[in-house]
Amino acid sequence: MQWLDRLPLGPWGLTLVAALIAMVIAWLAFQAGAAVIRRAVARSPSASLITQASRRPASYVLPLLALQFVLRAAPDDLSGIGLTRQFTTIVLIGALTWLIVRIVQASGDAVILSQPIENVTDNLTARRIQTQTRVVTRMVAALVMLIGVSLALMTIPDVRQLGTSLLASAGVAGIAAGLAARPVLGNLIAGLQIAFSQPIRLDDVVIVEGEWGRIEEITSTYVVVRIWDERRLIVPLQWWIEHPFQNWTRSSAQLLGTIFLWVDYRMPLQPIREALKRVCEGSPLWDGRVCLVQVTDFSEKSMQLRCLISTADSGKGWDLRCLVREELMSMMQKDYPEYLPRLRAEMDPPSDTEHRPPAPEQRSPTPEHEHATPAVDKA
Repeated sequence: MQWLDRLPLGPWGLTLVAALIAMVIAWLAFQAGAAVIRRAVARSPSASLITQASRRPASYVLPLLALQFVLRAAPDDLSGIGLTRQFTTIVLIGALTWLIVRIVQASGDAVILSQPIENVTDNLTARRIQTQTRVVTRMVAALVMLIGVSLALMTIPDVRQLGTSLLASAGVAGIAAGLAARPVLGNLIAGLQIAFSQPIRLDDVVIVEGEWGRIEEITSTYVVVRIWDERRLIVPLQWWIEHPFQNWTRSSAQLLGTIFLWVDYRMPLQPIREALKRVCEGSPLWDGRVCLVQVTDFSEKSMQLRCLISTADSGKGWDLRCLVREELMSMMQKDYPEYLPRLRAEMDPPSDTEHRPPAPEQRSPTPEHEHATPAVDKA
């Protein structure tokens, strides 16, 4: 660009013109490269997702790099060139941090897109991968942002000197910061444990604080559990490491369901077994593994039957249990109503002496009941 020296411009004018030309060339190169890359990854949803997410920050990074090269080549005796270089360096670091964070997030989204969990019968592997990807993506993005902010601050001499002067008290400050941020650090460590040991995963069915629900979201500080009635239970990450809970889909979504019936002792069991088998075989909710009836308890009034069924997941298990209850109760009401539980009372036949009617009373004659003879006066 020696032809710029022939223009009637001062040192700063030449520098600005050169910077503008370099940024325009970088922007045109970006547009051409973006068009080529977009066409190359058109058939790959994951690559297209990453390309689309990084397009905007990359459109700033390349012109800023060109601007930085021009400013570095400018004369050092220009007024304010040092402050300008420092400012553009901070802006470039911010743009690079933004670009890397978007690439990390888009990569995580691409992995999640390739492992769907909706409308999949056995989604155990997909849920494990999605859980790890979400947690690790958030951790890496936070680490990249921390490094970016640190590099930006290190370009400022005053801040760098201030950090050097505070180095002697870093030990005390570190202890104080550790005590103050103990809940945050605890959740951070718990998040890493959950990501790799995976006591819970996305879409797991859990029992937490007596509530049945599914894991809807795992963030860097808490877990959102979607309760069956559309409520949301917010649980800190550290709670999952320190407290016991039930996970119904830890190794498989298959579950056994129970239905309890109380019937009279005279009720035959074979009709109930046949009715249960007929209901299970006629319902698409049953997975074909377990269908049986067992006598599990006796009382002084009736006996308890347990109907055991199996389903592919807890949602189908709940629906099939309700269906079995309705059908078995309808069968008993229709065919065996006399064998439903009832309260009996036995009465002994009465004896002759206890219930003999009392003899009528013997009444003595009274003057009013006698026929009196009229008296005759004698003269």
